[in-house]
Amino acid sequence: MTTRGSRSEKVKRIFQQFDTNRDGGLNREEMAALVVAVNPRVKFSDEQISAILDEVFRTYGEFIDGEKGLTFDGLLRTYDDGAGDVDRDFDALGLELKPLEDKNGISQASEEAASSSSVADERVMEPHKKQRTAAWAALPTTLKDGKIKNDNSDVFSDPGWSRELGPSTEISDKRVIWNESGPDYAAFVKELGVLRSRADRARSRAEAFDGQMAIGRVLYEHYLFKEALVSFKRACELTPFDVKPHFRAGNCLYVLGRHSEAKGEFLLALEAAEAGGNQWAYLLPQIHVNLGIALEAEGMVLSACEHYREAAILCPTHFRALKLLGSALFGVGEYKAAVKALEEAIYMKNDYADAHCDLASALHAMGDDENAIKEFQKAIDLKPGHVDALYNLGGLYMDMGRYQRASEMYTRVLGVWPNHWRAQLNKAVSLLGAGETEEAKKALKEALKMTNRVELHDAISHLKQLQKRKLRGNGNGNGEAAFITVEPSKFKIVGEKTTLRTELTIALDIRAFQRITRLNRCEVELIKKEMSEGDVPVSYSGSGVPEKSIRKASLEGILCKLLNFLKPETFVGAVKAINQKILAVLDDSESGRVDLGMFFAVLAPLCGGSPDKRKQIAYESLLWRPVNEGNTQIRKSDAQRYIKLLRAIYIPSHGISEILEIHGETDNSLVSLTEFVTMFDDPEWGFSIMSTLLKLETGDRSRHGRHVCATCRYPIIGSRFKEMKSHFSLCSQCYCEGKVPSSCKQEEYRFKEYANEAEAVKDKCLWFGSKGSSPAAS
Repeated sequence: MTTRGSRSEKVKRIFQQFDTNRDGGLNREEMAALVVAVNPRVKFSDEQISAILDEVFRTYGEFIDGEKGLTFDGLLRTYDDGAGDVDRDFDALGLELKPLEDKNGISQASEEAASSSSVADERVMEPHKKQRTAAWAALPTTLKDGKIKNDNSDVFSDPGWSRELGPSTEISDKRVIWNESGPDYAAFVKELGVLRSRADRARSRAEAFDGQMAIGRVLYEHYLFKEALVSFKRACELTPFDVKPHFRAGNCLYVLGRHSEAKGEFLLALEAAEAGGNQWAYLLPQIHVNLGIALEAEGMVLSACEHYREAAILCPTHFRALKLLGSALFGVGEYKAAVKALEEAIYMKNDYADAHCDLASALHAMGDDENAIKEFQKAIDLKPGHVDALYNLGGLYMDMGRYQRASEMYTRVLGVWPNHWRAQLNKAVSLLGAGETEEAKKALKEALKMTNRVELHDAISHLKQLQKRKLRGNGNGNGEAAFITVEPSKFKIVGEKTTLRTELTIALDIRAFQRITRLNRCEVELIKKEMSEGDVPVSYSGSGVPEKSIRKASLEGILCKLLNFLKPETFVGAVKAINQKILAVLDDSESGRVDLGMFFAVLAPLCGGSPDKRKQIAYESLLWRPVNEGNTQIRKSDAQRYIKLLRAIYIPSHGISEILEIHGETDNSLVSLTEFVTMFDDPEWGFSIMSTLLKLETGDRSRHGRHVCATCRYPIIGSRFKEMKSHFSLCSQCYCEGKVPSSCKQEEYRFKEYANEAEAVKDKCLWFGSKGSSPAAS
């Protein structure tokens, strides 16, 4: 940990390195040399250097000593205010930290440290965000990795990208732990009240403001966020249009877990900064970054991307803004853009472990596993206890079939985070893949001690089935394959209710998307309400067609209202799935805008409500579009375009060629709701797969007693497909993949689908009844 003393010493070495005339100040020429030296990969123009120096000398005018320039205290203040990373600059300049000696040969380091440790010293750096940020160096956000729990301690996140959340550990030794019910805390609050009253009685409003800000800053530095918030709020009342109190109040609220209120304060800070002109230019990037982090905490990742992007534009050397942008882009499934942003962040700060970790995750998502492994390893080399990197590398090894290596990674995760039940479960699965059945069984039992989730019980049941059948991987004890894969033409169906294999494959994919997004829990009537209450201005597409288009970030806000029952982390997953599956098709030009009416129409078939109501709302969504304004019916060409988009999105194997024909539609005849429904239900060119989807919605969680799939050996959940000759049963997934037991080879297979065991029992009773009354029938 960098102490206050060592920080000051490093700044002094930097100052002395560039104070070439030894006059105790950095003039414009010396300051320009510093700017260039600490940003070796950035090529500044003369105009940029001049503008940066103007900003520094204006912002820190109180530390300018005539022609000498910026004093040592001024340079120290710029670092304390967040102008750059002292350690990074020190290392970049190749300096070494050795004790300075005065003219009497006495070391000054310890004296400097002692004099700088006072809690009243306003130069002490904030733990969460910096007071000021100059334009001449990178603007680091000091929100640290992990999620803030009730005790504000650092923990790691489960998702495949790291987070920059939480208070800094740089001055964690200053943290004060209070028993709020004890007498010491009561005495402290009383004395604090006296200090606040004294500040309020200052001779002027400006002095009162400064007093409250000073109190708030010192409290914040000692992790007394709730108490600091009171002072910053009072400062907001005294000077409502000052940026700093809103900014710092937002930081406090964020750490306290009040993310929505934090977002509000950052928005006020942003509004004040943008209205205040150049005087707040140094702080604007950091406001955008913190606002983005607050939005991410609410699950609004697309909106956060816009603010991270703006911060990076305002300050191109802001490597943490780029890292956060890359991580957020990864979170919404935009992997190519994520890789670019993360590589830029690493280019500026090569030892950025989190950026390496998230870059690896993005590379893995794009299928570049070899480079992903290298990046994960770099993150682990830089930070051996990096849980995200270890956990995700384990997942990557699992995907590659390297089960032994995967179990080693999960073991390391558990060494850092012993109660990580997902790591414990995945360790068991990887051990099972490696053929270490007994060890896998022990790992599963350990996972059960951590959580009682149904996934663990299914995994244990699966393990028992494998032991029972003595299966190893995809083979049995005789060395014969446990299953064979049969082509679709050999699968026949018995009864009208049995779903065709090809149809079920498509429906299962749509249902998986529906479950990730939870769209079936969103009543379709809410879309109609949003159309009637929302105010979306009409814009014009490149071809001059009027449409109600909307930016993705604004669309995310509408989705948040439609899916307001989701927790932030679940909402992020829903937005990612929608972005990848729907928005990628609707915004094929990558303009960042989407036709809102068409989006609602595409969403409607998957929302909650009766089939007729879903189709009706889809029709009304198309009618709501400006191109149909004034009509009571939609144009046939719009209906055809909609259905082809629907198929391209949800049935991509069929829709790729169809979507190419969309632009050729010219039929402007009008279509009623009844005619639209007929087009929608057409088995060849419509979306008739919706009937199969409805069946899955009502029955894909049903269980079938002790029945397990004859191929994968997992308990059957959802429909059970019984082969009528050999009497084995398959789960929906194995039925779709055409997997049958190798011991039951036949020329063709005839399957009957049972949605639940009541149907199976009824069928068995009817069969026995027919056998008894008509022997010839057998």
